[in-house]
Amino acid sequence: MDMGHRADAPVRTGAPWRAVPGWSLWSLSARALAYVLLVDSGAVLAVVLSALGPVPARSWAVAAVLAGCAGAHLHFSRWIERIRRDHSHLPHVDLCSIWIFAGALVLPPLPAVLLVATIYLHRWWVVGRWDASRPPHRCLFTGSMMVLAALAANGVSAATGLRGHLMAGRPSGVLDLVGIIGAGAAQWGVNSLLVGIVIALTVKLRKIGEAVGSGADNLLEIGQLALGSFVALAVAWWPGFAAPMVVAAVALHRTVLIHQLELAARTDNKTGLLNAEAWHLQARLELQRTRARQTPSTLGLFMIDVDHFKDVNDRYGHQVGDSVLRAIADALSSSVRRGDSVGRFGGEEFAVLLPMVERTEALLIAERVRSQVLGLKIDDSAGGVVTGLGVSIGVAIWPEVDEDTVEGVLAAADSALYEAKRLGRDQVQVAGVVRRLRWVPAVRRGQVVD
Repeated sequence: MDMGHRADAPVRTGAPWRAVPGWSLWSLSARALAYVLLVDSGAVLAVVLSALGPVPARSWAVAAVLAGCAGAHLHFSRWIERIRRDHSHLPHVDLCSIWIFAGALVLPPLPAVLLVATIYLHRWWVVGRWDASRPPHRCLFTGSMMVLAALAANGVSAATGLRGHLMAGRPSGVLDLVGIIGAGAAQWGVNSLLVGIVIALTVKLRKIGEAVGSGADNLLEIGQLALGSFVALAVAWWPGFAAPMVVAAVALHRTVLIHQLELAARTDNKTGLLNAEAWHLQARLELQRTRARQTPSTLGLFMIDVDHFKDVNDRYGHQVGDSVLRAIADALSSSVRRGDSVGRFGGEEFAVLLPMVERTEALLIAERVRSQVLGLKIDDSAGGVVTGLGVSIGVAIWPEVDEDTVEGVLAAADSALYEAKRLGRDQVQVAGVVRRLRWVPAVRRGQVVD
């Protein structure tokens, strides 16, 4: 994982180590800068210390094969990285851990760390030097983290006897499997720790869990370690057996990209919620399932509008406005049930789909959403705090409303939303029951009204 930066950040002057004003490295805070330099220095020291041990000639041959396979993998997947750069909001994925972990398991420390250095130098030469968003200090820092993580795995492999067994071509079964798992845990743990610290120092986190990555990111990393262990077993018998894994790595790389593009096509890039098209598709499918059930079932739908959002943009600016939208999106996601679908329709309007929900529960959820938003506090650009946010919520329950399409239920919820605004905002209104008989005020400023 790479470290965030601002390419247009102001250059801080007055310190002797900032003699090259064009480097975006100097845009980091003092603590982040100290941490980056500490990790880089630690990696350099680790490389120097690793040179003190003996290296069998066969290990250099294995390292050369792994480096060649990694280079071929990066070369044949470079078009995937080009697509990623064209969609710059997608995270960087290179799957280099496959080759790094294999080297950490079978090689002595020096060729293991030189393998990491070779891979990241090649990655920078092929990708980073053409990409202005990836300055050299980010590539160096990422490589330094991987050097330290690989050495952690390498140490476990040596301590458990795994490396000796592999290079002798005599894996010992269960004990070596334990060694592989321990080495993988060491590499993953050190890498996650180093990444988590730099994220905490450079990015304002909304949740502490953001520093350790998502479940999907961690699963992908664990998958790379698993593939790397099989590469290590293959090269222990004969180095050339690593070559077929290049095809598997490129195929996996392409699969990851396709998943990212599918996710990007469904996701609102400002809030991370479903976009309008994806939400509509989900709503149509859920309405069909609800109709098809043998037992009577209901489907709830919220339309939500942020009150006086234009005033927020006018007073604090659009960047703060975007922060408000993201905070409200988080509040919505944390307030609804698991399995409910939250989407952004554009501007300051959101929608929530609630399968199998009764009217009473729907109103309680809507009130929880309203209360959560009311309690939000968002930092503004001048060091103050934005408070007092409110949302108006329109609720429609199918089949209580006399509509039989998603568009019709949406229209009913939208009408209830405008009724909430007409009555003073910061409240919940429920659409008319059964054949549009009447409006029923449901919740107003925390009070349930029948």
